[in-house]
Amino acid sequence: MVRTALSVVAGVTVVGFAALTALAPPPLPVESPFEQQIEQAQAAAGPDSVGQTFTVPGGVAGASVARDSYDAVSGLQNLSKGSTNRDWAVLVLYMAGFPTSESNITVMMRWMRQENGPDDWWLRNNPLNNGWGSGGGSGLGSYDTLVTAAANVGNALHGNPGYAAIVEGFSTSAPTGQIEAAIWASPWATSHYGNGSHWSQSPVPVYASPPGTWG
Repeated sequence: MVRTALSVVAGVTVVGFAALTALAPPPLPVESPFEQQIEQAQAAAGPDSVGQTFTVPGGVAGASVARDSYDAVSGLQNLSKGSTNRDWAVLVLYMAGFPTSESNITVMMRWMRQENGPDDWWLRNNPLNNGWGSGGGSGLGSYDTLVTAAANVGNALHGNPGYAAIVEGFSTSAPTGQIEAAIWASPWATSHYGNGSHWSQSPVPVYASPPGTWG
């Protein structure tokens, strides 16, 4: 009888222990040394820090991650140091707020060739013969520098509703044929480039402009 009672008590104890085990919360996950190192580094840096490089000690492979510096020279300053027709094409796109995609650069360089030719594209510091702000009718005016000329191309494109299709094409890096057709149809050139018959799609040679043309 005593043995039976002890068995019952033991059974109740086991069941009770099992119930307590089932109700107990799962153990907290144990942080790895790598995670601990990250937390320690973050705590040392403080909540207001904006670090550009974070290095995890301990010889962990690939632990150093460097990001671009915020104090880099601006794109405009770099582009303004250019000298070639390709550089100027990129500068126009940048200043006009268009993507500097390869297709956009290609169209811009072809456009410049149609206006002044590739080997004297800088003529009167007005590669696209833009009349906007150049002081000359029919685009025959000039600018003080090629940088000023680039800014005025963007002003002209965004400022004249007749160029809306060109702006849309450059803004979306549309196929070259689409942007070129928009240029032909626009009022930029009274000849409309022969609706494309006077427009070459062959590669444009790269030429540097003379010293001083960029300002």
